Amino acid sequence: MNQVLRRLEWAVMDKRERDSLIARTLDGVVTAELRRDISTLVEDVRLRGDDAVRDATQRFDGVSLRTEQLRVGADEIASARVSDAVHVALVDAIDHVRRFNEAVRARMSDWSMEIEPGAHVGEKFTPVASVGLFVPGGKASYPSVMYQLGVPAVVAGVPRIAVVVPPLPDGSGAVDPGVLVVCRMLGIDEVYRANGPAGIAALGLGTASVAPVRKIVGPGSPAVTTTQVELQRFGVVTMMVLGPTESMMVVDDSTDTHRAALDLLIEAEHGGDSTVVLVSNDRSMIDAIDLELRTLIAKLPDLRADAARSALGVNGGAVLVSTMAEACDVVNAFAPEHLQLAVDRSRTDELVKRINNAGEILVGQDTPFSAANFILGCPASLPTNGFAAVSSGITAAAFLKSTAIASADTRALRRMSSSISALADHEGFPAHGNAIRERFQ
Repeated sequence: MNQVLRRLEWAVMDKRERDSLIARTLDGVVTAELRRDISTLVEDVRLRGDDAVRDATQRFDGVSLRTEQLRVGADEIASARVSDAVHVALVDAIDHVRRFNEAVRARMSDWSMEIEPGAHVGEKFTPVASVGLFVPGGKASYPSVMYQLGVPAVVAGVPRIAVVVPPLPDGSGAVDPGVLVVCRMLGIDEVYRANGPAGIAALGLGTASVAPVRKIVGPGSPAVTTTQVELQRFGVVTMMVLGPTESMMVVDDSTDTHRAALDLLIEAEHGGDSTVVLVSNDRSMIDAIDLELRTLIAKLPDLRADAARSALGVNGGAVLVSTMAEACDVVNAFAPEHLQLAVDRSRTDELVKRINNAGEILVGQDTPFSAANFILGCPASLPTNGFAAVSSGITAAAFLKSTAIASADTRALRRMSSSISALADHEGFPAHGNAIRERFQ
C-alpha cells in the first residue's frame, strides 16, 4: 500500500522546495476570478440592498426568502433545540471559553503611570461599537464557531453583535438550531439568515434590514474570505485570515504513534484544501505513524478519507529534521494555525520558548486539536496562510481598542518645552513650536 505522508527532509530541501511547503499565499485562496465575482456581488448589495441578498441566497443556497425573513425571529431563536448531550456540551464549552476570555479582558485593563514628574500617560480600553459574526452553515452545523466568536464579543462588552448564518439547504429557510441555541445562551438576538458572502456584504455596507457594523470576523469558504478582504476597501475592519484549516505536529522518539496518527487526522479530515504537516527528528517514527495513518484512514468515510490523503500527502507531509531546534525553525517558518507538541515532557518548555509563530501551541498528547477546537477555552478561530507570524486568534482582545490618555502640568511642560520646540522647528511646523514658546516667554 502506498504511503500516506509525502516525505521531505529539511536539510536537503532547496529554497524553492521550502517555499513550496511554507508559502500559502492569498492567491491560492483569493483567485482573480473569485475577486471579480465577489466585487460584483458586493457592488450589487451596495446598490440593491436586501433584494441583492435575497437573490444571492436563492442563487447560491437554493433558498427563497421574503425580505422580512432575512432576520431570524425571536420565536425561532427561543424555540431552537438540540439534544441533551449537545446542550450539556455547549454549556461546558461556553463556560471554558468565557473564563479564558474573562482572563484576557482582565489583563487589558486601564492603566496610568507618571512618566516624569508632573506628566502622566496611560490607556483606557473600550469595546468596538458593533461587530458582525459570520458562522458557516448550510451543509454542516457549526455551533462551536458561534461560541468561539460570540463569547469573546460578549465578554469584551460589544454593545451590538449581529450574526449571519446561511440557511439549511432543505429549502425551508431554517437556520441551524445549534447556532441559535448558542445565540440564546449568549443573549444575542440579532441573527440573519443569508448567503454567506451576500450576508457579510450586508453587514459591512448596510441595507434597509441590516444596519452596518464596524468590524466583521468569521471563518468560511474562499468566497467568504474574499468578501471580507473586499469590504476592507469600504472601511470595514476584518480579521486576516481564516482560510482552509492547517495543522502541524512535532514528534520525537517518545511519541505514541497511534495517538499521533489519530490527532493528525483531526484537521486533515476537514477538506481537500487542508494542510497537515508532521515534523520529526526520527525517520522510524515517521514510518510508524504512516502505517497507523493507513489503517485509520481506511476506516473513514470516503469523503473524509480523500480529504485526509490530500491534506497529508499533497498539501502537507512529513518533514525530517536533524534536531528539535531545527524542528522549531520549520514551525516558525510555516507559522501554523494549529500546533501540537507530541514530544517528551522534558522537552516541551524549551520548544515552547523557541516557537514564536503559531496560532496555538497544544502541549502533550493529552491535548489534541479537537479538545482545543471545542472545549478547552483557548481561541479556535485562528490565523491561517502564515498569518500566525503577524496576528492572533480571536479573543476578547479582537473586540477591544485602546485610547491613550495623557496629562502634563506646567512644570512638566516647561521641562519638555525645549525638546518640543526643537522638533517642531526641525520638521517645519511653526505653530507647534509657537504654542510652547509663547507660554513661557
